[in-house]
Amino acid sequence: MTVPTGRRERKKAATRQKIADTALRLFLERGYDEVGIREVAAEADVAVTTLFSHFASKEALVFERDDDFAQRLTQAVTGRAPHEPLIPALRHEIQALVRHCTSDSAAPIWRMIDASPALRAYEESMRLRHAQSLATVLAADPDLPQTATACRTLARFVIDAYALAREAADPQAAVDEIFQMIEAAWEVTYPTPRP
Repeated sequence: MTVPTGRRERKKAATRQKIADTALRLFLERGYDEVGIREVAAEADVAVTTLFSHFASKEALVFERDDDFAQRLTQAVTGRAPHEPLIPALRHEIQALVRHCTSDSAAPIWRMIDASPALRAYEESMRLRHAQSLATVLAADPDLPQTATACRTLARFVIDAYALAREAADPQAAVDEIFQMIEAAWEVTYPTPRP
């Protein structure tokens, strides 16, 4: 997550975090469908318009780290060292994200998401957005010999690896298994030049 530098940015970030924390607490205490936006705003001591200036929808309150997820995957591609292989960089980041989302503290949140059709639909649309963002970054990388179709396919596989591993009995083993397949497919399509 980008750390805000100015006083105004820090205050906005603190307000945003307060709203998200309040919403999550209320949702977990009383149930997602039982809590309205006005209640979240009142409990966070902000106006409803302030809440909506930070979050586009009620569902977005649950996925308040959505931008961080996209930034981390983008950084995995753009921040790797020259000639560092792409797939291991993406695998490393997905492993870290899966570790975070499968921690004991995240379990109640995922149970709430899994129980709500609205949250499941929002998560699916989020995954599509993340895949599109990742595909755009992959296509812009001049060191990757790929087509637009390859970028979109790889991005979807990476995002789906996260979702599948999150639901697996052994999430880290699932990441390893999925990325073995991704790496094998990438290597067949774009073989690493041999010295």
